[in-house]
Amino acid sequence: MKVIIAGAGSVGSSIAKELLAHGHEVLLIDEKPEVVGRSGVQGARWLFGDACELSILKDAHMDEVDVVVSATGDDKVNLVVSLLAKSEFGVGRTVGRVNNPKNDWMFDDAWGVDVAVSTPRLMTALVEEAVEVGDVVRLLTLQTGVASLVSFTVPHDARLIGRTIGQVLWPADATVVAILRDEAPITPSPDDVIEGGDELFFISTIAAEDELRAVLRPGGAQPQGSHSEAPGKP
Repeated sequence: MKVIIAGAGSVGSSIAKELLAHGHEVLLIDEKPEVVGRSGVQGARWLFGDACELSILKDAHMDEVDVVVSATGDDKVNLVVSLLAKSEFGVGRTVGRVNNPKNDWMFDDAWGVDVAVSTPRLMTALVEEAVEVGDVVRLLTLQTGVASLVSFTVPHDARLIGRTIGQVLWPADATVVAILRDEAPITPSPDDVIEGGDELFFISTIAAEDELRAVLRPGGAQPQGSHSEAPGKP
């Protein structure tokens, strides 16, 4: 996979190292050549200049990459880079770093952002995940704010315990994608029995999250239009 990362600070450099370790091809764009020495990134290509400039992005051959990551410390720059990647170069996937949570609402498809990553919001979700047993916790917003990755830790007195994934009438727009049990991930099947302490992960539309809460809460009624043929599938 070919990836361009705009911004070679601590965040951009860390992403580059991870991607390179997994065998991906990475190009870093930054205005300051001196960042190369302190980045600790080995094996990446570099381009120096303003990532908001079309000429720089053309030099980077942005039209040939699979993913563009806007990881600078400036939300305005991240939005502009994402928009140019989509509108001018037709990049299939863009990921934008949100520095100020107040700007979170702008990181959507109107600005060419497919996935917005807000460190404060993500940390809040992880804190909630650690303590909120029995509630749906949104971990990540996906697909320009249309869908989300959410988790639910099953309380040991939940009515779901003993039922299989296929027996539960999940909302039509919520899909069970993983079960974490005893620190081991499980790919869910209709025959998997839900146990107390299981952490269930769902891909859900934002609109379906309330329906999902209704299914998961103690004594909650099943929402209309639900189904049971397969885990989270209509």
